[in-house]
Amino acid sequence: RLVDEHYQDRSCAAYADFEEVLARPDVDAVIVATPDHWHVLIALGAVRAGKDIYLEKPMGLSVAEDQALRAAVRETGRVFQFGTQQRSGAFFRRACEIVRNGRIGTLRHINTWCVGSVPGGSTAVVPVPEGFDYDRWLGPAPWKPHREDVCSADSARKTWWFNSDYALGFIAGWGVHPLDIAYWGYPEMMGGLLEVSGSGTFPSEGACDTATAWHASFRFTSGVTMDYRGLPIAANAHEAISKARLWEERYRRTCDHGTAFEGTEGWVHVDRDHVASEPAGLVKEDEDAYAVKLPRSTYHAQDFLEAVRSRRPAISNVEDSFQSDVLCHLANVATRTRRRLTWNPTEERFVDDDAANRFLACREMRVPWKL
Repeated sequence: RLVDEHYQDRSCAAYADFEEVLARPDVDAVIVATPDHWHVLIALGAVRAGKDIYLEKPMGLSVAEDQALRAAVRETGRVFQFGTQQRSGAFFRRACEIVRNGRIGTLRHINTWCVGSVPGGSTAVVPVPEGFDYDRWLGPAPWKPHREDVCSADSARKTWWFNSDYALGFIAGWGVHPLDIAYWGYPEMMGGLLEVSGSGTFPSEGACDTATAWHASFRFTSGVTMDYRGLPIAANAHEAISKARLWEERYRRTCDHGTAFEGTEGWVHVDRDHVASEPAGLVKEDEDAYAVKLPRSTYHAQDFLEAVRSRRPAISNVEDSFQSDVLCHLANVATRTRRRLTWNPTEERFVDDDAANRFLACREMRVPWKL
């Protein structure tokens, strides 16, 4: 209604089938903002139909899905923007430029954190609401009876966010944001073999089954280390809460998400509302004088539109976005296997670990859906 009123016409159309939209020759670009389990299939359809895409995070439910989408974007040359909008925030760009210009000395450690998944959730089977195509909503996901709140319009009640049939939980859905900034500030982390280990707290009952708290530890070839933590929404994981308090003492303020880079000569900590450093003056330096300058965007959607027009890469391009999303997958596999794993970023596989590598494969999809 807003668009039609603005242009004083009725040009907006609604479809139940995304393939009807992709078949329109007058559609140049699409935003994929569906539940997670649909992300890659619709994005693949879009780029193969010649559309540029803005893909909401996270990417796929497996590394194989991520790989398939990256290959299609490479092959077709379509513009790709990932919904990691923190890259369009001045605080995050400044923090990463401080790191990449050596202003905190030699990087030693990175702390990243976000809120964990929600536990519980109703398992009651209820009738499908009138007018809701539940079978289409499920799409490639396993068939299960329609349950209360699975796709509620109330974000405080819906459970698909935290159910592994449809998502990896906030270890990817929220965590890709701080991990993407960690990678933006230190892309060398994927320059060689890396080790990852982890543990997590998983619900024992209810519809939600993704980690409500986690701790993944990374060690990169360079010797740089990274901690990635999911902070529990309920106060039931004291270690994570205690760690957050220690960070608050060190970084002078923290909130429920953030990325902090620790170097030999200082640190820089950033979240959506604040950037701080030690020495404090680092965040006030003239960034125009830096030798390493990152792409600048002030609005993520506008950056996408400008990339569509100019054919330049968007700020959250598919290559960087793939690596940030893979970090989520590595943390997820580590917390579920509970052992130290070695990741080969060249082969994009775990070294000598068939059980861990099975997590990377594309999940079985319901007919007729497939990559």
